[in-house]
Amino acid sequence: MALLQTFRLPPGLNRLTWRQLFLLCVLLSGLMYLLRLRRPVPIRAASGSHASERGPSHSHPPTRTSWGAPLVWGDNKASLRQRAEFEQRSFRVGLMVLAVGRYTHYLSHFLQTAEKHFFPGMPVSYYVLTDNPNKFDPPPELGEDRELRVVLVTEIPGWGHLARRRMDLLASTIDNQAQQEVDYVFCADVDQEFVNLVGTEILGTLVATLHPEYYSMPATALPYERSSDSRACVLDEEGDYYYTSEFYGGLCSEMLALTKLCSQLILQDRAMGVEAKHLEESYLNRYLVDKRPSCVLSPEYSWWDSPAAPKVPHKRVISLGRQCASLRNQGKSSMYC
Repeated sequence: MALLQTFRLPPGLNRLTWRQLFLLCVLLSGLMYLLRLRRPVPIRAASGSHASERGPSHSHPPTRTSWGAPLVWGDNKASLRQRAEFEQRSFRVGLMVLAVGRYTHYLSHFLQTAEKHFFPGMPVSYYVLTDNPNKFDPPPELGEDRELRVVLVTEIPGWGHLARRRMDLLASTIDNQAQQEVDYVFCADVDQEFVNLVGTEILGTLVATLHPEYYSMPATALPYERSSDSRACVLDEEGDYYYTSEFYGGLCSEMLALTKLCSQLILQDRAMGVEAKHLEESYLNRYLVDKRPSCVLSPEYSWWDSPAAPKVPHKRVISLGRQCASLRNQGKSSMYC
């Protein structure tokens, strides 16, 4: 008490100081309360929702992959720019399909729609691997500088056998014929139709197409082959996207390397009595995990009517085969099913 009394301030000044301190404390407390109210709250998806995992809104779709490759939407600025650039270049594109057994039913429609929408007015070679060359008597009418190459293959009964041999047949045709005749080659399922322009915006060293039903899903939700017994196995920590085997391509040298290796992996699995769940598509995805494509096509280039398929600005290639399966599951029908 003696010490406090020694430093006691005059009464008036003492009262003023304590009043100021009290007011200051009140002001600081109020300020801290307001700051807590204004603190930003993290945005989270609703319970049970994958909204935070499915990426950007489709009103502003992504145009680049995480490794810098273009993600192609046919009418965006990058696509229009590439079309303009390739107008000055000389090149030839190959389109390769396997049409055997009942799949020859789709061939005429496939070629008709390709003539209208696949690189219209540009040099194109169609490579049709078939067990029924009589399908081309008379030959289809093609535009200027567009040609048909028929490659005879022995009958491959059953879809499963077809899927096991397809990579080997594609590799053989690219190696023995296509790489001497074209610059780029694209492999497509014959049970598809082109419904809008597919042009030079898709050209690249190695090109893959996003599977529409798994577009923007996290890697852990993608249907990769997960069995470690298979050469197609993709580990949980691997992978970026899931690609469809309906449509993919690139330079002939790159496509030859892809189809050869996938064919070898399929044969190695068969020798061990192993079969990947999604057959050739599983091996294609294994390859593209190890060697990321230089160009990724959006679901515009492989689409079908499915509850899981995203809305796209333009449908360009429609899978009639997968669409029929999806429509049957929905209790619907189509003229092509």
